[in-house]
Amino acid sequence: MSEVLTVECPTCCSTVVWGEINPHRPFCSKRCQLIDLGEWASEEKRIASQSDSSENDNWSEQPE
Repeated sequence: MSEVLTVECPTCCSTVVWGEINPHRPFCSKRCQLIDLGEWASEEKRIASQSDSSENDNWSEQPE
């Protein structure tokens, strides 16, 4: 017998079964998935970096 893996929905914190039964994993529903996507699109969420390249005038793709 296999153990059922559960996680918390990142949006509403409800318990979600991680498996084929839930096509929206790790979210509990399409609604929570779209809320999260909207937060990324509006830049409410972002991945932190040491420096933001858009704010650095000396930014270059070429290594020095």
